[in-house]
Amino acid sequence: MRTLRDLFAVRARELPSPVAAGSPVVEAAGLSVRLGPRQVLDSVDLTAHAGEVVALVGPNGAGKSTLLAALAADLPAGSGEVRIDGRPAHAWSAPELALRRSVLPQSAALSFPFPVEDVVRMGRAPWAGTERADEDEAAVAAAMAATEVTRFAGRPFSALSGGEKARVTLARVLAQRAPLMLLDEPTAALDLRHQELVLRICRERAAAGDAVVVVLHDLGLAAAYADRAAVLRDGRIAELGPPEKVFTGELLGEVYRQPVEVFPHPRTGTPLIVPVRRT
Repeated sequence: MRTLRDLFAVRARELPSPVAAGSPVVEAAGLSVRLGPRQVLDSVDLTAHAGEVVALVGPNGAGKSTLLAALAADLPAGSGEVRIDGRPAHAWSAPELALRRSVLPQSAALSFPFPVEDVVRMGRAPWAGTERADEDEAAVAAAMAATEVTRFAGRPFSALSGGEKARVTLARVLAQRAPLMLLDEPTAALDLRHQELVLRICRERAAAGDAVVVVLHDLGLAAAYADRAAVLRDGRIAELGPPEKVFTGELLGEVYRQPVEVFPHPRTGTPLIVPVRRT
């Protein structure tokens, strides 16, 4: 019979090694996922490398969130394979997986009114009992400062606005300090300032050597901050590449079934995407 000590004992875990810039961090090969009768992903190939931000864009129902969940190994593949840190995702134990990838879901719900700082500290749980556990305080403080939530560290999470909750949840992900960040619509509840803040954080993490995969509905943000964009349509990747090459009026108009104009920003050259509206 297993004792309580056995249940709560810290198991030996293989800690992640530093990843060289440009090396694959997560790879999907021939990835297909079926949910009930619906084929949600169909033969998707995608790799995110250390040091880059990859944006997943596309209309509602295109498979963006499903692809992100499959890359996180939170959703099993019907066929094909997902590899994280060079191994099939299923070959890692759950604690080892948590050391290698952090996940920001679309919405965060907590049943108890934990203080904000405690919610952020939850991101450090995978490192408990390891040689990097002594980084906890610094990691939590840095994550809260980056997301601008330090001033309400003592407030209960349940008392926050939707945008504040989103930033606290992002801080938890940052505190985890995994080399792969998977973010599902991190800007959905945020105002203009904090949308830009979140994408700047993505770029900073990539500059520090992490791989970031982010689901975005705002094509302007994807164009401004992503190294590459994967345009999904009906469970497949229609195009993948730098936004300035992938974001064309013809492709986006076809995928979104909405005519758009794409033109370069007069100062930066970043693609600007504007819907064609009736006057």
